Amino acid sequence: MSWERDDAKLDRVRALMDAEGLDAIVARAPDNVLYLTNFWGMKGYDAVVFPREGEPTLICLEASADDAARTAWTADVRLFAGYHPSDPRPPTSRVLDAAVDAAAPYEVIGIESTLGTQASDRMVGEPTTYTKAWFDAFPAARDATALLAEARSVKTAQEIERLRLANEIAGAAMDHVRGVIRPGMSEAQVAAEWLGFVHGEGTGWAGKVELALGFSLVWSGPGIKTFTATTDRPVVENEPTLFEIWVCADGYWCDHTKNVVCGELTERYRELEAGLRAVYDDAVGRCVPGASLADLDRAVRAGVEQLGFPGQPTHPVAHGVGARAHEPPYAHQAGGGAVREGMVLAIEPGCYWPEGGGLRLEDNFLVTDGEPEKLCPFPDGVVRAA
Repeated sequence: MSWERDDAKLDRVRALMDAEGLDAIVARAPDNVLYLTNFWGMKGYDAVVFPREGEPTLICLEASADDAARTAWTADVRLFAGYHPSDPRPPTSRVLDAAVDAAAPYEVIGIESTLGTQASDRMVGEPTTYTKAWFDAFPAARDATALLAEARSVKTAQEIERLRLANEIAGAAMDHVRGVIRPGMSEAQVAAEWLGFVHGEGTGWAGKVELALGFSLVWSGPGIKTFTATTDRPVVENEPTLFEIWVCADGYWCDHTKNVVCGELTERYRELEAGLRAVYDDAVGRCVPGASLADLDRAVRAGVEQLGFPGQPTHPVAHGVGARAHEPPYAHQAGGGAVREGMVLAIEPGCYWPEGGGLRLEDNFLVTDGEPEKLCPFPDGVVRAA
């Protein structure tokens, strides 16, 4: 799927570059390459030299030449070989040579020198990492990480359309799982149903998605904990099965936590759902232009504490979503920043019992000049299996 060049997005980046005096940005994280060129690489080897003025240069693996010709917004595409008969170095070395050459005309360069994480490439299984040689090649470069984060924090109309697609796929996959989940199925079997739908039905979704990939953690009943793996534990009747789920649709992501129960929810969980839903709804109501991100975090954690879960959750309660499932801004009471129109925020309060079990609610919300808009059609709270 080829998207028209998003000039609103690229003009925002160039305006920020002008304010900081950068002549060009050299980026290699797959999500930043996608953001600046619309090209989503297979192996994450690719790079872009994005000037404040003039045509960007995409440096692309030879095997992906057709993909670049079909999807990339820049006409200057320089190919490098994955294997070269007279050059035994890895392909990342040839990318670096091409990037240095393309950046040579520019005086003040920015690179991603403090990048904490990066989104996966299309192959996903082996995300690439930066070598010391990459940073050594640009010794006078400034750090452009914060500039790119600032640009990405407010979405354009095209980006919102792409995020809606990811949200639609995630919701449809949950509808599918709601119809097949049964007590006694393993968490892994249920996860496989969700993942299979995302990849099988999401690829080609609405004629606008070339590749959809899913990522999931599924826990049931006492298996609900933070930062633990999906296992062969069985789905527990009358207790939630929690889906911590991401969909990536051609490089744009959504991040949700949805809950399904087989049978009737126990009284203990009904009380927890009602209390957490009040915290969640209050948090969503705070996602209006000008609201303090620090106050948002503070309010969620105070509400969770009132429910009897002090110090929880250990995960973020609000963060941006876009060309990554987790990206700035992050709500933190020790930080700063404000909610702005055009941001897409994942709101995710959670409560977890020490012995296992608990609940999390999460969806993605577009900040508007009115009420925040929920992007996923699947309901919040605990939904009964069909």
